[in-house]
Parts: sequence; C-alpha cells; structure tokens
Amino acid sequence: MLFAEIRPMKTQHTINTTTSVQGIGLHSGRTCQVTFRKAPVDTGIVFIRDGVEIKASFENVAETVFSTNLEKSGVKVRTVEHLVAALVGLGITNVFVDVEGPEIPILDGSALPWVNLLLEAGIMSQHKAQAVVKILKPVVYGEGSAYVMALPGRGCRISCRLNFNHPAIREEHMEISVEPEAFVRDIAGARTFGFLKDVHALRERGLAMGGSLDNAIVIGEDRVLNEGGLRYRNEFVRHKILDILGDMGLFGCPIEGHLVANESGHRLHLGFLKHLAVHQSSWDIDARPVAKRSQYVPLSQEVAA
Repeated sequence: MLFAEIRPMKTQHTINTTTSVQGIGLHSGRTCQVTFRKAPVDTGIVFIRDGVEIKASFENVAETVFSTNLEKSGVKVRTVEHLVAALVGLGITNVFVDVEGPEIPILDGSALPWVNLLLEAGIMSQHKAQAVVKILKPVVYGEGSAYVMALPGRGCRISCRLNFNHPAIREEHMEISVEPEAFVRDIAGARTFGFLKDVHALRERGLAMGGSLDNAIVIGEDRVLNEGGLRYRNEFVRHKILDILGDMGLFGCPIEGHLVANESGHRLHLGFLKHLAVHQSSWDIDARPVAKRSQYVPLSQEVAA
C-alpha cells in the first residue's frame, strides 16, 4: 500500500515478461516456486495456488505468527511480506503470483532477490490512474508501547523505531521517503533476523524449519553469528520497514501520508489496517484520470546489496 513516489496522477504498473524462482520456505523448510505473470489494470496483487486466487488483502490474512500468511477457501500461502514489499517498493500494482508449495521462498531473507527478478522481467506503466488513499487526519492503533500511526503528508514516508534491549540490537530508528531508488538502496537488502535461543522452540511449533545463516541474521547471546556480519549498520530497523511495506501493501490501495511505527510487528500491522478500514473519515480516495500512456524506465537490471 505504501507505494514508491505516490502522486495523484500515478499510473498502475505490471511486469513485461513472465519470470520464476525456486527456493526454500523459511518456516516449512520445503522447496517452493513462485512465478510472476503480467496482469490487467485493477487486478491488484493476486496469489494463485492449487487453482485458488487469493487477493493480497488484509481481509485474507489468516495468521501473523512470525510471518504474514494468506488464506482463502482452505488454501494458504505463507510468508508473503518480503515479496509484497518488493512489489510495493517498485510500484508494481497488478500481477499474478503463481505459487507451488505452501510458502513463498525466503531466498536470502531480504527483498533484494525479488527486486532483481522483477527488474529483469521489466516494469511497464498501464493506461489507468492508480487510486491513492490520502490520510486526512491522524489514525493510531496500538498495544502498550507498540503502535502504528498514519499522519497526513505528501508522498509516502515511514518512520520506524525498535528496541530489543540486547547487546546486538539496541535502540534503532530510521525515517525514509519511499521511492524506488531509496527502497532498493536502503531497504530491499535488509534481511530477516532471529535469536539463536528461540530456534528450538520455534521448530517444535513447526516454524523456522528452513531457517539458516544463509537466509537470516542469527543473533547469539551478545553478537551476530553470521560470518559476514551486517549489510547495514542498522539492518534490523531497515528490515522492520521492509516488513511494514509488505504488510501495508495488503490494504489494496497505496497510502499517501506519514506512517510512524514503534516496536511493531505483523500482528500489529494487521490490526492497524483493520482499524484504518473502519475509520473512513480519516482518509479519502484520490483517483484522477491519466492524460496519456507512459512507459516506466527500470532502475537497473541488477542491484547488489
């Protein structure tokens, strides 16, 4: 929902060519495959598994335990947030996502492999305006010290703060204007993370079965255990922003405003979207006609972390 360079005259976008990737699911540990296909205007992001179409919508969220999972007609697609964040960050609004397996592949734990795959497929502008949700007055949803707040503002800006009170993760804060270049440079490469002490308990619950040092930042008692260390000095808060983008992408329409998140997670993000949906006096839809067709110029064909 928090799309790159949001403007009232922004057009919808899809991909030029079909593209696929295969990898391990973070929680299932199973080999899964994803195929992206171009989609007509007003399609949105639609996952297809076992012949069932599942719209990328907060109304289809079934679970938010260590990931965001969608479900419709008894068919589930797990761990969609990094893939959706890549689509949101690049401004792709219409796409079919065919899924083979129970989960979206974790790849390297960030959105960067998805970005590179989508840029290679190419991104094209479509001849119809993209409706935008403009925040008119503050909307807040929280639980104790954790909250998500949307404020009026031009374009899309995200401010995020976290504090795990851990030697390797102390207080981190970041603010960013969500534009394609900034997303790819500053957010897409930030990896998911977890604590070594939690791995056994997670696997007893059937979670993190495919997790490893190759697809996550693993934190020990006092340090990061990955041999290469962190990609960014504050990679943890950057990944939180990535998760926010992915989860907010389930609102169904880009938001124009300033999103502020403190100690948030998937469950809180979903609660905020439901809260926003029922407080319709706090926002308005802006969808103006497009004067002429234009073509989107990709950032590049390959972006390194």
